[in-house]
Amino acid sequence: MKLIIKAALLAAAALSSVTTASAQEDLKVGAIYMDAQGFYAGVRKGIQDGAEEAGRNLVIVETNAQGDVSKESSFIDSLISADVQAIIVSPVSADGSYRAIRRAHDAGIPVVCYNTCLNEQDMKEYISAYAVGDPYDFGHKLGDAAADYFIAEGNDAPKIAVLNCEFVEVCVTRRKGFEDALMAKVPDAEIVANQEGAILDKAVSVASTMLTSNPEIDAFFGEAGGATLGAARAVRSQGKEGEVVVFGGDMTTEIAQELADFTVIKGVVDISGQGLGKLALAQAIKSIDGTPPEGIEVPYDIDLYKSSEDGKGWLEAHADGIP
Repeated sequence: MKLIIKAALLAAAALSSVTTASAQEDLKVGAIYMDAQGFYAGVRKGIQDGAEEAGRNLVIVETNAQGDVSKESSFIDSLISADVQAIIVSPVSADGSYRAIRRAHDAGIPVVCYNTCLNEQDMKEYISAYAVGDPYDFGHKLGDAAADYFIAEGNDAPKIAVLNCEFVEVCVTRRKGFEDALMAKVPDAEIVANQEGAILDKAVSVASTMLTSNPEIDAFFGEAGGATLGAARAVRSQGKEGEVVVFGGDMTTEIAQELADFTVIKGVVDISGQGLGKLALAQAIKSIDGTPPEGIEVPYDIDLYKSSEDGKGWLEAHADGIP
């Protein structure tokens, strides 16, 4: 029996009704997604597909934290009460999420992070496994691609604006990798603005304001999917196609379409949401079985897309639109 239970089914009566013929082999795993943007839709599908392929009687109890630490905390408490055997989570805050995760750990429930996690000390203490694409490498690959673009364009002092998601530590590390790679090849490049803009609507607004306030901007770096697409939309809305370009993270159908067009978006780095979801679930099952990974972190590949053909190829490979 493979079941995916929505957050609405968290009521105790609903949870208590979940039964199977062979209880000793059943697994119940909680899954928390940070938000509903494209990447996390991919993670959700990866977890669901992984559940189907696991060869176990597996129940997934899931919800969306909506980027809210208090909602995340409340759901973790519900999962503890529901006697899940593991929890998969992309913590909203490296420092603010640890209390709820510690409660799960103290209850004997292994916690598996994916994409984001706690600070290093708390991660060693409370986390069983961390499925992650190296955030420094994520930024570095993109910074290297951006540097090559500017060199080809003969721009040896580009001015770049950053739309960030730095309320999570991985995004700070992404920017560090981006800047290191860019400055190594184009030492006179300059970051002229850096503001939070992870959600699409906010990203469009912030990027538009940046373009108005800093008309000399040559490019945007979007640290996550909403930022990447928001920057591209802002460039188009102000008629700056051909003047301002975008480099960013996280593939979605719309971002791939922009890359395929190759007018505004010139490079995208991506960690497959589906692949990372499968990896996180596999680590949860291993942790339940008493064989967590050594060293906690379990790496996942990072892909770089930097041509129109790359964008078209991604669209063909993801006809369902799920990254």
